[in-house]
Amino acid sequence: MAAPPVSGEAPRLPPAPAAAGDGPDRPPERSETACEDRSSAESLDRLLPAVGGRRSPRKRTTSQCKSEPPLLRTSKRTIYTAGRPPWYNEHGTQSKEAFAIGLGGGSASGKTTVARMIIEALDVPWVVLLSMDSFYKVLTTQQQEQAAHNNFNFDHPDAFDFDLIVSTLKKLKQGKSVKVPVYDFTTHSRKKDWKTLYGANVIIFEGIMAFADKALLELLDMKIFVDTDSDIRLVRRLRRDISERGRDIEGVIKQYNKFVKPAFDQYIQPTMRVADIVVPWGSGNTVAIDLIVQHMHSQLEERKLRWDMAALASAHQCHPLPQTLSVLKSTPQVRGMHTIIRDKETSRDEFIFYSKRLMRLLIEHALSFLPFQTPQGQDYAGKCYAGKQITGVSILRAGETMEPALRAVCKDVRIGTILIQTNQLTGEPELHYLRLPKDISDDHVILTDCTVSTGAAAMMAVRVLLDHDVPEDKIFLLSLLMAEMGVHSVAYAFPRVRIITTAVDKRVNDLFRIIPGIGNFGDRYFGTDAAPDGSDEEEVASAS
Repeated sequence: MAAPPVSGEAPRLPPAPAAAGDGPDRPPERSETACEDRSSAESLDRLLPAVGGRRSPRKRTTSQCKSEPPLLRTSKRTIYTAGRPPWYNEHGTQSKEAFAIGLGGGSASGKTTVARMIIEALDVPWVVLLSMDSFYKVLTTQQQEQAAHNNFNFDHPDAFDFDLIVSTLKKLKQGKSVKVPVYDFTTHSRKKDWKTLYGANVIIFEGIMAFADKALLELLDMKIFVDTDSDIRLVRRLRRDISERGRDIEGVIKQYNKFVKPAFDQYIQPTMRVADIVVPWGSGNTVAIDLIVQHMHSQLEERKLRWDMAALASAHQCHPLPQTLSVLKSTPQVRGMHTIIRDKETSRDEFIFYSKRLMRLLIEHALSFLPFQTPQGQDYAGKCYAGKQITGVSILRAGETMEPALRAVCKDVRIGTILIQTNQLTGEPELHYLRLPKDISDDHVILTDCTVSTGAAAMMAVRVLLDHDVPEDKIFLLSLLMAEMGVHSVAYAFPRVRIITTAVDKRVNDLFRIIPGIGNFGDRYFGTDAAPDGSDEEEVASAS
């Protein structure tokens, strides 16, 4: 549900107290500048409203800093500003799109600072902060020369790649991963390496031309215009461009008078009328920000997807096991190894030894489902792998125990990892860490987890791979032991994912642990103690 439609002028929220200031319009970074430029910037500080000592002068030369972790640490929690794929229901579909907020306003009006204050006040764990500064077009040689002499207009709509902005925001709202350019303001060019972002509960998009494109406006659920006095914006821009971008006062003022001020009057200020809310004095207006956050909380509550384990458990009862499931043939050898690892009296050394044997057999069995073709020009009518590459992705921590077996049978296999943990308050699985090889979309991916009970973590891991454009039919989910409930959940949500295991147990208990199960695989394998609250994934069974 979008913010209420406006008629005429957007409502102006209460102005900030006169003494309140607004922080710089850029995230923190530092580098050396010329001494005279630095002293010029410092001399400007006393011209600005007081900022309460909250922030020190900051330096930024790129639109997105690759070395800076995508985190915003607040007094309450750590917020992942690069986001994560939103949760999907038992059907594998997203219930509602992310809530997208647009922040517009003149250059150095405090948009980024307002965005960070909103993020902190919202207190939601997954947020994408997307800056329009990342989407400047690639300049021609002639335009580069103009930019070097402050004669190129970066404040004109034509300076931005709106097609890329719109496509990026669409994918983020759908929960997909995106590649975002990293713009270098010192060289006026895009860096070679782009930054990866993921969809989230909330997406905040900020920029001077945030409301200048019709297709972009249609993607924004709330539009906020940050209205800051032009004199303050000029002083901030002087301080920023001198201290952060190595420019001199004369060049900054020339650019401001020639491009920045006319562009604000012609293109930016008129967009105030399409805003749902106008915030006077930017980040110093805490009353306005509180009102915005209250409205957003109500919107997010309406969009909230409640993860219902009970519904998942009952969704597929009495259904036959899916055709995409393949269970390793239960030979006397396989049954003997299961008897050993399921026995709670088995020593750790034996548990590890026979688990590794089962893993090797499981992976060898899984490889038989990869596409093979007859090589050309050979006398021997053999077979060779018909894909581009194989990548293994383990769901931490138990899934990583299968990596040695995978490396032993797949030469030069690439490895990625995913950490998914269940939120004890909501019951939702949450993605906390992700490391995937580049260009994974062309690979066959073997996704490993030693046990699958409800299928919740496996479903989220599959969603992560899909959001990285891995085709569903190229994903192989491997597990030593699965519950029927988990098999049905994954197969129903993703009918083209191949599911491969050594055994399937029929039941889970009220705590969604596999019965009879294998115990907490990670604790038994690594020799760690089970959680004192008894939150093992499965019960440990005696061999029978």
